[in-house]
Amino acid sequence: MNSTLHRLQREIAFSLDGLNALQTQLQPPSRPHKWTIQQIMEHLLLSYSGTELALNARLAKRAPTRAKPSIPQHLGQYTLIRLGYFPHGRKAPPMVTPAPTAHLLCGEELTAAAAEHLANLDLLCAEAEELFGTTCKFASHAVLGPLNVNQWRKFQLIHGEHHLKQILAIRKAHSLSPIEQPTHQA
Repeated sequence: MNSTLHRLQREIAFSLDGLNALQTQLQPPSRPHKWTIQQIMEHLLLSYSGTELALNARLAKRAPTRAKPSIPQHLGQYTLIRLGYFPHGRKAPPMVTPAPTAHLLCGEELTAAAAEHLANLDLLCAEAEELFGTTCKFASHAVLGPLNVNQWRKFQLIHGEHHLKQILAIRKAHSLSPIEQPTHQA
């Protein structure tokens, strides 16, 4: 697996380690209207599914998008992908907003679901890299516009880490902190 996506997979596993299905329903105590741990992960899973659809569409056409990034999209790409800053307080687009939880999942189940999506994304990114190279902005993100394969990987990492910080904060607030910090080695 590509080192960027592998790092994300390890960080997800660390963040969810040892949580049972009731613990994944915890929210920030001071902000009970915010998503639960499971809903945060479901948001990420919806994001991965959307990315899979976007990449599959371009791979099926065997042609990159003709879209060009707008000035706001250029700024968003620079801020998020180059600087690694994900803005706080933005409302998620409807297509990646999790529904109310109907089936409780434990941390291990959420980790497995994420690992499956990330493995699929890794295969799609590898295929896109082979077909389009690393610099061609071949597929468009709904907010950031056209991205190249490494930008797609980096987006997933930065977006994921943004939400994993929220999960770790919820765990800490409920005295459920994981034992060790993950290393950022490949």
